Amino acid sequence: MDFPHNHSTNFPSPSSSSTSSSTARQPPPSTATTSTTDNDPMHSWWESVSKQRSRILSLSYLLPSDGTTLSSLADSDRPALSLLSSPAAYSLISSALSSPTSGSGSDPLCQWLYETFQSSDPHLRLLVLSFLPLLSGTYLSRIHTSDSSSFPSFSGFEAVLLAVYSSEVKSRSGKPLLVQIPDLSQPSLYHAPRNKPADDRSRQSVGLLSPPLEPHLAVKSTKRAVIVGTALDCYYKQVSQMPAWSKLDFCTFAAAWAGQDCPCRTKLDGDDLDHHESGNGNSNGHDHFFRKDSGFSNGTRSRDGDDVGTEDDVIKDVVVEMDNLGINKEDAENLEKKGVRIPLPWELLRPVVTILGHCLFGPSNSQDEKDAASIAIRCLYARASHDLAPQAILALQSLIRLDKSARAAAKAAATVVANAPSNANTPSKAKKPEILLVSK
Repeated sequence: MDFPHNHSTNFPSPSSSSTSSSTARQPPPSTATTSTTDNDPMHSWWESVSKQRSRILSLSYLLPSDGTTLSSLADSDRPALSLLSSPAAYSLISSALSSPTSGSGSDPLCQWLYETFQSSDPHLRLLVLSFLPLLSGTYLSRIHTSDSSSFPSFSGFEAVLLAVYSSEVKSRSGKPLLVQIPDLSQPSLYHAPRNKPADDRSRQSVGLLSPPLEPHLAVKSTKRAVIVGTALDCYYKQVSQMPAWSKLDFCTFAAAWAGQDCPCRTKLDGDDLDHHESGNGNSNGHDHFFRKDSGFSNGTRSRDGDDVGTEDDVIKDVVVEMDNLGINKEDAENLEKKGVRIPLPWELLRPVVTILGHCLFGPSNSQDEKDAASIAIRCLYARASHDLAPQAILALQSLIRLDKSARAAAKAAATVVANAPSNANTPSKAKKPEILLVSK
């Protein structure tokens, strides 16, 4: 492309020579006012609010609504956080991201997410990351459906994922993520080794959590799991600030990714379980996930009619376990509404398990989040057992055991409180502090 050249601006005119020379002799403007403005916290706060309001108002013009909901959120003192905690705004954006025409290169919502994430405002970036479970779940589910050709291009979804991935590549600076593995032969605050430890500093074990990341300009099929998994790592860094609907979306897709496209998913209602419980003598179904005759072949249902009963047993074991833990079976059925079964390499499954661990044991999480995460890890545990993935089996089995022990302890504590005698007229007597007598 030839750019036009303005030859009259290449050389100054004689009449303006004196003016330009006098202007050149003037000292530069003082930067005291600029530095004072930059250090003023009130100015920084107002600049951040103005930027958030501008982005939210531009979003209100993109969504198919009257715009009053988003406009009212933009007028608040914290526009981005107000939108983050608004169920009405989530419903609007979720419907737009889940529509069949979303995700293309011309999708205005994906373009808005991409441009908003490029902002330096942390609240705006947090807002984009909160929709990452829905975006990545919709993207991966459409990629791996049989009729994926019916959808438009996914360049809009991929642009957002690449933006998040590139930010993580920049923050890591080409370094891997390492983890220090405890060495039981060395003394610690909690134990002393039986044998005298050898003073060998080189014996410290270091585990590779994630190799150095390479920059990518496009999402290739061989790098898709790494890019999405790295984006989920960014999500995990801010998971404690994520709203409940974002984490519930993630648990929903995680359970569906495990293989909810099996035709026997309707058997999750748990009917006719008496013969199953009487047959094995207990209701713990996790041992049966390792049976070779489960009727699954690479996570899909076998076409042989003889395997229907054993496959139903695997699904029913999950339902029985949900009943024992006090989780509503309707929550398990609701997890089937989003997503399809997808390949789960360790690069993608590792951040998924990490996020589910927070959803399961986060101190500020609601019971709905914990129940959804509990169902998701059991679905992923069954999938890992069918795929014979030892890393995933160990990690998910540990989460299941911790979940069971935590729920058992909570149930026992609730039973003690319920059975404790309570009389409002009898004041409780304070217990005297124990006094220890030490002889000199």
